[in-house]
Amino acid sequence: MNNPDNFVPRLSSQQEEIKALGNYVQSLPPEIIKRLSQPTPAAAAAMQESLAQMLGNLPSPDFKVTLTTSRESLGQLLASAMMNGYFLRQAEERMAIEKQLTSSGED
Repeated sequence: MNNPDNFVPRLSSQQEEIKALGNYVQSLPPEIIKRLSQPTPAAAAAMQESLAQMLGNLPSPDFKVTLTTSRESLGQLLASAMMNGYFLRQAEERMAIEKQLTSSGED
């Protein structure tokens, strides 16, 4: 018979990747995390535009709108915004690397 005291749940490969990524982020020095956490003005503007589109442009200075949502929906919105931010940050990093490679190739 199975002994519940010896039961060790197996992680899926996706869960293992998430755990490994979490461990990696925790191992980074604070100054690296601070640099990665600061969006550039262009990325911040793009994130703001993306969130405004998700919310339907209602929260604006011309309207006093109160949004009501569930905790789960708010969590999904936050996760989506974070993923957009990470995507934009990676795109900026890639663009900077490509510019460096292009400029060094011209020299």
